[in-house]
Amino acid sequence: MAAIVLVHGAWSGAHGFRKVRPLLRAADHDVFTPSLTGIGERVHLANPLINLTTHIHDVVNTILYEDLKDIVLVGFSYGGMVVSGALQHIGDRVQHLVYLDAFVPADGQSANDLRGSRRDEKISIGREWVLNPASRSLDDPSDTEWYGPRRTSQPGATFAEPVSLSAPLEQQGCSLSYIKAVADETETPDSAFWRAARAADASPQWNYFEVETNHMVAINRPGELAAILLTIAG
Repeated sequence: MAAIVLVHGAWSGAHGFRKVRPLLRAADHDVFTPSLTGIGERVHLANPLINLTTHIHDVVNTILYEDLKDIVLVGFSYGGMVVSGALQHIGDRVQHLVYLDAFVPADGQSANDLRGSRRDEKISIGREWVLNPASRSLDDPSDTEWYGPRRTSQPGATFAEPVSLSAPLEQQGCSLSYIKAVADETETPDSAFWRAARAADASPQWNYFEVETNHMVAINRPGELAAILLTIAG
């Protein structure tokens, strides 16, 4: 039995994994889906001071307070920034690190660096401190109707703050996997997610998986995602 920690993406919350959790628990794994401060179900706590470090602490504290070890740590989309930054605090507790259609930063990179936005923009009077979500179309119209209203704005500092890595991911002592959504018509071949996917696929130090759907893998293909995670967990 493994402890599987699922970290959601931007503009979302733990509810993004609501279809995957029961499948993993049915296989007798402990599943944790920490909620990141200021978005999703914790949107009431949103403020300009929330940054990537805040979200890293959300995940690290869940792991430390639950005393989790031998973890399968999964970061979805923006969550790839969070799980990467968490390694310097709980790296010895992570057995498998999984990027689900996610940013894979190097030391000193921010989400804005990877997605091509200006890193030097400052929060100031007259400038919005939140970024609004883009709409997402899901395979099932009923899912689009359910999840759409639950997408929230996100403090911009979470995208602007660079991550700190004590060593490259390949030297962190855990297995590495990348899961790519390969049927997203809105994504260009030069997107950060495709660049990360190609690098993982070409590396003998990474495991690489593909799912035939758009970016919202956990909602559109929960069974396929669960099967991959169970394979990784062993």
